[in-house]
Amino acid sequence: MEEKNHTYRNSKKSKWKQFVFIFIVVMIIGFVRVPLLDFFSDEQAKPVVVEKNSASKDIVDGIHVRTGLIDDEGLLTVIGNCTACHSAQLITQNRMNKEQWDATIRWMQESQNLWDLGDNQEVIVNYLVKNYPVVSKGRRQNLSEIEWYNLTE
Repeated sequence: MEEKNHTYRNSKKSKWKQFVFIFIVVMIIGFVRVPLLDFFSDEQAKPVVVEKNSASKDIVDGIHVRTGLIDDEGLLTVIGNCTACHSAQLITQNRMNKEQWDATIRWMQESQNLWDLGDNQEVIVNYLVKNYPVVSKGRRQNLSEIEWYNLTE
């Protein structure tokens, strides 16, 4: 009985060793195959061309691509002074009037270490009030640009 049990244990070990060996071979093939395919490929790598300062100048359909801000007078001043500390999305979601923006800037200067904006503050506030004005909302915004159709039975 003991000899039979010993043979059973050896066959179990043997199967386990075979499994580990196959697993390792499969893993090696997986890691080696991709670089080998690239090595034998005739396709040339394409160079990536990046223009200097393109990220700060790209405007598509009147929107600054990197920030999502509207292209208008004062845009670069807003980008330079506001997005240095927070996302442009924080700007666009807060729609305020002139007094509210001035108060928000004072709060940022007093509690968030915002530097003195000097003459730039007027440029920034004018840009924000013009392009992101206060929008009066009810419970939900009215539907617009809807093509209505008649229901028939």
